[in-house]
Amino acid sequence: MAINSPGSTPVHRTTPIEWAFRAVVSAHVVAIIGQPVSAGVYLTGDFDSLRWHATGADVVTSIGYLQVIVAIMVWVRLRRPSPLLATTAVVAAETVQYFAGLDGALWLHIPLGVMTVAAVVVQFIAAWRHPLPRRDTHHA
Repeated sequence: MAINSPGSTPVHRTTPIEWAFRAVVSAHVVAIIGQPVSAGVYLTGDFDSLRWHATGADVVTSIGYLQVIVAIMVWVRLRRPSPLLATTAVVAAETVQYFAGLDGALWLHIPLGVMTVAAVVVQFIAAWRHPLPRRDTHHA
């Protein structure tokens, strides 16, 4: 955090770990938004798109696990646990949804899909809207 002048309010500069978190959340939101599209194409009768949906699920899940790793780094470097807590909840839901889809449990797969898309969109908005300044351990 840089300071403009004595007595002024601190100015937050985005750190490399924040940029990394924003990048992975951005990739996650792009990948997860493609999932309802491929599912919809499948439901219109294009059965080959189910393969695209399965590949997309692999990509979304992989990016989610990468996001957990970056969120751990945010927690360690910036002492901010909220990105890790939110990411862990989303990735847990994505994992359940992934296996529900493999099992054909659409009663669980579809509602969890809607919730995870919404959650990742909210994370994306929060990551770009709110900076993650380092939480100081001692007060001056």
